[in-house]
Amino acid sequence: MTAQPHDPELERIRAALATVHDPEIPALSVVDLGIVRAITRAGDGTPVVRLTPTYTGCPVAALIEWAVRRALDAAGFAHARIETVLSPPWSTADITEEGRRRLREAGIAPPVEREDEEGFFCEDPAVPCPRCGSQDTEKVSEFGATACKALWRCRSCREPFEYFKCVPRLRLRRGAETPAG
Repeated sequence: MTAQPHDPELERIRAALATVHDPEIPALSVVDLGIVRAITRAGDGTPVVRLTPTYTGCPVAALIEWAVRRALDAAGFAHARIETVLSPPWSTADITEEGRRRLREAGIAPPVEREDEEGFFCEDPAVPCPRCGSQDTEKVSEFGATACKALWRCRSCREPFEYFKCVPRLRLRRGAETPAG
């Protein structure tokens, strides 16, 4: 996320947004989830919050935007604009370190980012148990409580846990056209 440095108003907006939690993963704020792409000013000085949904068609995107609007209004920033930004698309690499820590505290294994794999269809990574840290884990189901999580089990402590699935950063192959054409 980018914010203009040393702008107290924009920093207060960021603090207000840090109180807005993702409805599907309440352990994470929208800031920690990485969907707040930027907090800037328009040419006329109006604050602008740029949000990127976790995926196009996300069922809670409108709810999140509504919650962001309410937080801005409550903090005295009713004049701030909210814009949706789809490019570049969100990936789990956008989750902050604080967000990853909060996921572990909530018993959810954060996504394992891998640079060596191309695309979405690859072997399961070694997912450490968020409770005991053991790497001796296994996937029980590709689907957890939400589409972005899978159900895993630790063989060491025998506890089930959810794994936040990795959504890799899209990379274009050499010679491919850019999304803009």
